[in-house]
Amino acid sequence: MASIRRTLSPAYQDRTQLNGAVSSPLSIGSPSHKLFSNSGKYSSSSSSSFLCFSESSLRRFLAAAFSQKRKGFRRVFYRCLPFFILGFLLGIFPFGHVDTDLSHPDFSFEIKQPHVNARLEENSSHGIKRHDLAVNSVSLVVDTQPKYVPRFDYVPRKQLIVVTPTYSRAPQAYFLNRLGQVLGLVQPPVLWIVVEMKVASMETAGILRKTGVMYRHLVCAKNSTSVKDRGVHQRNLALEHIERHRLDGIVYFADDDNVYSLELFESLREISRFGTWPVAMLAQSKNKAILEGPVCNGSQVIGWHTNEKSKRLRRFHVDMSGFAFNSTILWDPKRWQRPFLQPIRQLDTVKEGFQETTFMEQLVEDESQTEGIPFGCSRIMNWHLHLDVCGIFYPRGWVLQKNLDVVHPVK
Repeated sequence: MASIRRTLSPAYQDRTQLNGAVSSPLSIGSPSHKLFSNSGKYSSSSSSSFLCFSESSLRRFLAAAFSQKRKGFRRVFYRCLPFFILGFLLGIFPFGHVDTDLSHPDFSFEIKQPHVNARLEENSSHGIKRHDLAVNSVSLVVDTQPKYVPRFDYVPRKQLIVVTPTYSRAPQAYFLNRLGQVLGLVQPPVLWIVVEMKVASMETAGILRKTGVMYRHLVCAKNSTSVKDRGVHQRNLALEHIERHRLDGIVYFADDDNVYSLELFESLREISRFGTWPVAMLAQSKNKAILEGPVCNGSQVIGWHTNEKSKRLRRFHVDMSGFAFNSTILWDPKRWQRPFLQPIRQLDTVKEGFQETTFMEQLVEDESQTEGIPFGCSRIMNWHLHLDVCGIFYPRGWVLQKNLDVVHPVK
């Protein structure tokens, strides 16, 4: 019996069949496809062979696509790289103007009150008729001005370094409180250096804290029995403290028993190197007042006031509370061209009444380096009263030797 064999068309020759699965028409080099039986129905394994066909076809399709994309990605990358660099450079260099001035902002946070019109009505019981309110505009303003009133202005001023030697006696608290109240009225900066002998008393420390003035409480360790003039060593300790810490300001020796005006401390800031002024004081007889200090022509010192024959041999006729000087003279001699570099101190070996002139001779050479204040030395700004407090004692009953243990019941 003759058999008939039909050759497959080229379209069917590209199809493959592996393990009963139908290959994808996209595959290359697949074997010839075998036809199923001419009954026209697929077998029971047709569904599984379709899944295998889809999975294998997807894998081959992705492998072929990615192999082509690797080559194409390099081309696209090198083509886009110049444009990326150009855009990056354009972003770095701004070509527009940016306004960074915030002192005059275009916006504000202030809500302006609307205008309200009111008028009197003749037949109205209330007498006032308000029209409808309309808000014209709302603006927001940032208020940068402070709403407080400062106690002092903030003009830069020279610091005043007030040196006060003190010791324990009956009116000590009165003297320190009086001087502290005056310094509290002086515009800052003010530094009050208070020096005591042997030990810092709790009473003095309490007074200094209550004054509200910036202070430094120092103690002179010198033996008071072997000291000729206690105030000299106390002032020298303050000078050493100023020199060691390089305090910048105008140094003034203010004894606690003198009387000072507020104008004096305000005038001290006008001193550049060394300033002096006349001081009124009581004579030793306490029956007349004498004047000691410079005679000025404007701010130039041309002479000295003196009334005591024993002090006419002094080079400079000044009182200890009648001069002030720049603190940089103590620790910056090159600035003032000082001929010697020894520390400037008051001398305890000289005769009483000559401490002022010997100390001043270390600061200035002659009157040309001094300044007279106020202008013309025409006003008295402090008084040296020479109060004798040796005979003053604490009143009885101020200090109790023993505490009272008796408690009286309230009926």
